Amino acid sequence: MPVTVTLPGPLRQRAGGRSHVTLDASPATVGEALTLLWRSHPGLRDRILVESGEVRPHVNVFVGNESIRYTGGLATPLPQDATIAIIPAVSGG
Repeated sequence: MPVTVTLPGPLRQRAGGRSHVTLDASPATVGEALTLLWRSHPGLRDRILVESGEVRPHVNVFVGNESIRYTGGLATPLPQDATIAIIPAVSGG
């Protein structure tokens, strides 16, 4: 069950310029998938998580169309052929 992680423009330089990273393993949760992502692209971790291991407040992580903030956080289960999208929050007035 391949999992694809989609990265926004500002994070692509830390993943060799790639907009998508396909993980070779079959992670069961978002947290496991991100751990695999850090192994191949360690510079991404501190841009997505705070020191305590939680997702940064201004970073949104989606599995399909669902925000993990409402589906179990990093423990959110991954369906087959899941796509994880990492999206910086946009704010302003």
